[in-house]
Amino acid sequence: MALIVQKYGGTSVGSVERIQSVSERIISAQQQGHDVVVAVSAMAGETNRLMSLANQISEAPEPRELDMLLSAGEQVSIALLAMSLNQKGVKAISLTADQAGIYTNCTFNDATIEHIETDLITQWVDKGYVVIIAGFQGRDVHGNITTLGRGGSDTTAVALSAALNADECQIFTDVDGIYSSDPRYVSATQRLNEVSFSDMYILAKAGAKVLQEHSVAHAWDEAVTLRVLSSFEDGEGTLICAQPVKSKAVTGLALKQDLLLVESDNLLDSERVELVKRYRVLSERCDCFQIVVPKADFLQLKLAFNTKIRNIRSLSILTLVGDKVEGMAESACNQLMANNVDIYQHNIEPKSVSVIVNQADLELAAEILHKTFVITEQSQDNNLMIAVS
Repeated sequence: MALIVQKYGGTSVGSVERIQSVSERIISAQQQGHDVVVAVSAMAGETNRLMSLANQISEAPEPRELDMLLSAGEQVSIALLAMSLNQKGVKAISLTADQAGIYTNCTFNDATIEHIETDLITQWVDKGYVVIIAGFQGRDVHGNITTLGRGGSDTTAVALSAALNADECQIFTDVDGIYSSDPRYVSATQRLNEVSFSDMYILAKAGAKVLQEHSVAHAWDEAVTLRVLSSFEDGEGTLICAQPVKSKAVTGLALKQDLLLVESDNLLDSERVELVKRYRVLSERCDCFQIVVPKADFLQLKLAFNTKIRNIRSLSILTLVGDKVEGMAESACNQLMANNVDIYQHNIEPKSVSVIVNQADLELAAEILHKTFVITEQSQDNNLMIAVS
């Protein structure tokens, strides 16, 4: 018998019908002899709906009250899932993060889990219950409800797995695993059987959206085995672990969009220093200071700096990740330039090479890099072997 922690995201529990389907998956795991603890997100779109309500009251809601509001979404989904399981004859109980003993620091809207008191969870598991816990939230030492930021339910699941010493943490989502790149923009992507913690962390940080980077870092630190699976179809998914059986020269290509090239002038030295700390710098000359800024940050910067900054154009960053990609930087840039893709900057770091291009060139650049470096064809024993990242 194993202890399995499962996490279901908003799409997986986006309707009553999908909640019923999730309950069947949980029952299947229990019938295989496993104890099951479940972390659940709010139903798809619910957090955005609650945020919209808050913004109708105030453009800058008070952080404590915002966490109180946003945490309500998960309470709906955990209760409905527990009802579904109970109705099917399976003993289940839902717990808020506070009830489950998930303690965080005192940072509203972006809290960090500090420890979990597992006694209550363990008591219910020992009684044969499926324990369903609200993801994305916790409580601080003062009894305030806190939230973990976007994607925080992944972190909840990983933290629960570490605290409970679970055999595996299964992240159920709307895709059937980690792919070599984003199938929405790149053709011929392939699902990966295994990915190392280090590669998955770099991919997540560089824009791959299947897992939140903080959850991967937590799993890596705590040696929690992760598996990414589909809520909608059966399969082996992708295992994220310390040491995959087969290592790859290139693991994958991550894409980061919704970025702006922002140009600034007449800045004070202190203002430059602050921007350099927060954003990637393209040019730091006296007459031309350029940074790469997420679109979501631009309005705030415009309010702070007024006419000192201006939006020039939209950009994207493409990042190759793997054990041997550092030596591919020059070739990657040459391939792109040969296809008339302008490169604003390239950067080499351990296990990654990134290039900044115009947003309009994203799909072309992604196809070139994925085909050239991620999928390599080699002939071995007269058989075509495909090594994919």
